[in-house]
Amino acid sequence: MRKVSPFVSAGLPVSLALALASCLIGAPVVAQYAATPDPAAAAAAAPLPPARPIGTPPLTTSEGYLNAGAAELVRLEADTPNNRKARNVIIFIGDGMSVTTLTAARIFEGQQKGVDGESYVAQMDRLPHTALVKTYSHDGQVPDSAPTATAIVSGVKTLNGVLGVGPQAVEDNCKATEPYKVKSLFEMAEDKGYATGIVSTATITHATPASTYAHVAQRDWEVDANMPAAAKAEGCIDIARQMVEWPHGNGFEVMLGGGRQHFMPNTAADPEYAGKKGKRADGKDLIANWQAANPKSAYVWNSEGFAAVDAKKTDKLLGLFEQSHMQFDADRTASGSKEPSLAEMTTKAIAMLSKNRKGYVLMVEAGKIDHGHHGGNAYRALQDTVALNDALKAAMDTVDLRDTLIVVTSDHSHTFTMAGYPERGNPILGPVVDQKGKSTLAFDGKGYTTLGYINGPGAVTTLPRTDPLKEDTQALNYRQQALIPTGSETHSGEDVVARAAGPKAHLFKGTIEQHTIFQIMRAALGFK
Repeated sequence: MRKVSPFVSAGLPVSLALALASCLIGAPVVAQYAATPDPAAAAAAAPLPPARPIGTPPLTTSEGYLNAGAAELVRLEADTPNNRKARNVIIFIGDGMSVTTLTAARIFEGQQKGVDGESYVAQMDRLPHTALVKTYSHDGQVPDSAPTATAIVSGVKTLNGVLGVGPQAVEDNCKATEPYKVKSLFEMAEDKGYATGIVSTATITHATPASTYAHVAQRDWEVDANMPAAAKAEGCIDIARQMVEWPHGNGFEVMLGGGRQHFMPNTAADPEYAGKKGKRADGKDLIANWQAANPKSAYVWNSEGFAAVDAKKTDKLLGLFEQSHMQFDADRTASGSKEPSLAEMTTKAIAMLSKNRKGYVLMVEAGKIDHGHHGGNAYRALQDTVALNDALKAAMDTVDLRDTLIVVTSDHSHTFTMAGYPERGNPILGPVVDQKGKSTLAFDGKGYTTLGYINGPGAVTTLPRTDPLKEDTQALNYRQQALIPTGSETHSGEDVVARAAGPKAHLFKGTIEQHTIFQIMRAALGFK
C-alpha cells in the first residue's frame, strides 16, 4: 500500500503537501511522492503558494535544505501557463522599489512579525512568474517616473520629464508636443466599456497615476498654478483638470490618492487643515464640477467618509485624502489612521470596479516608497513596501486569478544598498554585527549600518562622522549615512523586477523592456 502524506489526506495539492512536509519536518518525503500524479495542480490556473509557509522556522540541517529545495522544484514543475483571456488587470507599482528594497523589506516584514526575516515569504514572493525589467528612458540612462510610467501603461519609452507622449515630444513645449500623444491601456479600456481605477499614496496627479490619463510636456504641471504663462496661452491643460475632464468612456470609476489642493480654487478653505486653501489659480472647483457631473457618486477626504461609502450603491468614487501626498504608512498608523491604508483603498476599488460585467483595469501605486528613499530614510521606504504587500494580499484574497492578471513591478530603482557581513537575524535597520556577534568597524573605528545610500541628505559632510553604534538606527526618523551629499537621494538605473500571476503571466520571463509590460497586459485583455 502506497504511503499517503497527512497533508495530502487533508485535501492539499500534492505539490503543496510536499512543500509543507519537507519544510516543517525536514523529512525525506520527496522521493516517496514525487512520482504521484497531481491532476489538480497541473490544471490549476492560479499559482501555488510558495514552498515555505509564513512563519516556518529556519532550516537547521543539510537534509532540511535539500528537501525544501526538492519540494520547491515539484511546485515549480507543477505550474502551467494560463492562456485564458483576462477579464481584469491590476498593475501594482512600487515607486522606486529596487531589488535591494525588495530584499530589505522582506527581512524587515519578517522581523516585524517575529519570524526569520531572511527566509520569510512576502506576498510578492508568492507570484509565480518573474522578469527583470530595463528602466532606461528614451533620453536617459537613469529615468524619472514620468517616462517609466508612460512605458508601462502606453508601451512607449519617452523623455524624462514628459508624460503620456512619445519620444518626439519637446519638454515644456505643449504646442510642439501635442501631436505625439500616446494612448494608455486605461484609455483603451474605457473606450471599450471597461471600468477603470487609479489608487496612489502620492498625489493622484503625480507622474505614475497621471500616466494613465494625462498627456503633458511637463510632469510638474499638476495644477494650473504650476504652469508658465506661455503654456496657458497655448491652451495647455493641467494634469488635475485632465483627470476630471478625461474624454474616454464615462471617466474613471475610482480615483483615490492625495493632491486635494490641485482640485480646489485658491480661495477655498481646505476641509482638514485650518488656514490652508486650494492651489488653483483659474478659480475652478474641479471637485464640485466632478460631483455635478456624477450625481450618484461619492467624494471623500478622510478615512471616516471613505469607510462609509457603500460600493454597491455608488457609481463612482473620488477620494482626495491630503492636500499634497498622502502620509507615509508609518506616520499614518501613528497618527490614528485618518487616511485609509493602501490595502483598504485597493479592496474598495476592486469592489467598485467588479460591478462592471466586462471587467476592469486598475493601477495601485505605493508612491511613498520613492519618497522615503529620496529622504534617505530606509524605515519609511520599507514600511511602505510592506503596505504594498498588504494591498497585494488584499487583492489576491479577493480576485480570481483564472481571469485576473496581477502584475507587480517598479518604475525605477534607487541608490539603496545592503552591505557588510551581518549575521543571520541581525536587525535589518541595525549596524552590522558579524557571525561571531561582534560589531564590524570601518577604518575610522566606527560602525556602519547594513543599509545605506550612495548619495542623499544623509551624506557625511563633516569629520569625524557620527558613529551608528551610538545612535538608534532603528528609529523611524533615522537617516542612513550616504557617500555623496545631495539634497535629495537620486534614482538609479539598474533593472527592476516584474512579478505576475494570472492570464499571460508566464510571459514575464528573462529580461524584458519596460514598454513590453504594456504589450503583455494588452494581450491578456485581448485588446488590439
